[in-house]
Amino acid sequence: MGKKMNNAIHSASPVTETVGDGNAVKRLPFLELLKRVGPGIILTGIVIGPGNITTSAMLGANYGYSMLWLVIPIIIMGITFTLTSYRISMLLGKPLLHAIRDYYGGAAAAFCGIALFLSCFFFTLGNVTGTGAGMNLIFGMDWRIGSLVMLMILAWCYFTKGVYNKVEKGIGICIIGMILAFYATLIATGGPDIAAMGHGLTHWGFQEGSRATALAYISTNAAVTAGIYGTYLGLEKKWKKEDLFNGTMTADAIAHVTTVVLISGAIVLVGAIVLHPTGTAIKAPAQLAALLVPFLGKAAPIVMGIAIIGAGFSSLLGNTQRGMVLLSAGLNKETGLETKLIRWGCMVCLAIASMICFTYGGSPTQLIYIANVATSVATPVAGLFITLMIWRADVNKGYKAPRLLQISMTVCYIFALIMTWSALQKQIPNLIHSFIG
Repeated sequence: MGKKMNNAIHSASPVTETVGDGNAVKRLPFLELLKRVGPGIILTGIVIGPGNITTSAMLGANYGYSMLWLVIPIIIMGITFTLTSYRISMLLGKPLLHAIRDYYGGAAAAFCGIALFLSCFFFTLGNVTGTGAGMNLIFGMDWRIGSLVMLMILAWCYFTKGVYNKVEKGIGICIIGMILAFYATLIATGGPDIAAMGHGLTHWGFQEGSRATALAYISTNAAVTAGIYGTYLGLEKKWKKEDLFNGTMTADAIAHVTTVVLISGAIVLVGAIVLHPTGTAIKAPAQLAALLVPFLGKAAPIVMGIAIIGAGFSSLLGNTQRGMVLLSAGLNKETGLETKLIRWGCMVCLAIASMICFTYGGSPTQLIYIANVATSVATPVAGLFITLMIWRADVNKGYKAPRLLQISMTVCYIFALIMTWSALQKQIPNLIHSFIG
């Protein structure tokens, strides 16, 4: 992005500009929609990191098929949060944190920016640890040394022109390979038990001790952070107000949530099939590798290691930048990825995250899990302002009120609040004690 993003923010369309009521905008054909979709796929690359893999595997290993119903609220919440953010941004002609600043003042925008940054920072903890866990699986080295190696490569990518795209392509291949490996494992194990799978999807309820894992799973796969950052990526994609009504943003939101659920859902199923019957608890990288043993045998640790490194590195590249962009936007600073503020801010974040990770005395997979639970901090804060704004008549001025989206956003936000409060009552003390210990 760079200066281009900053210029786009200041030259965006004002709220008074309209395209009628939206009904006059022609829906784009499928192939045209594919060309316009983009931010959602980038967001998937950020979301599918070591934390997502670990949490998804834990959910299946610990609770079998019984928590599979979580994919349904994740689909609803993910699409709702993303579409609501996109709608507000497009109607006001500016990214979401800039819109919050205009309507609720600098303090509200700064508060949201800090909360979003903290959520991304916790996610970074999991990514730093995850890349080290991947190196441990492949080479057997101490995960801290493995993390340092990957962080040095990451720093090189940040400051060397042209490297990012090449590395990103390689990482994309790793992630595709991981997806294929998990689905091949599903086939190799004979596939899921359809009756148990159907029961898990239709019988909603929390197993004993499952709330924290459920919160980690939801906050990883369906958080307001993704939709908010997507409004900044939309500037790079050069989306226009018409794209809100021609199907582009709906297709982008669906593409993002669908790919995330297909990947994380497959990992939950593999965990339920492979690990749950044996009572295996995921406490170390070796247990993650055990997921692929039915298909890959002795090669499972290497393939899982490559997958975790690829997912972690991809997420590190995007998520650390995402956190700094959202913090800078909240504080009304430059948001371009090529600016010194973002680049050096990312390096400082990585340095602090590394120190926290390296001083943690527990298993790297446990730290990844704890970090994912902590990412839920963003939704209660930023989600409040998004919910308030989608109901405002002046935001929707000139357009038919999106009642279904308004109701869905309100219900999803309340659900997220209840989940967060219920799980974090115990997890925050546990998090503090784990670092003290």
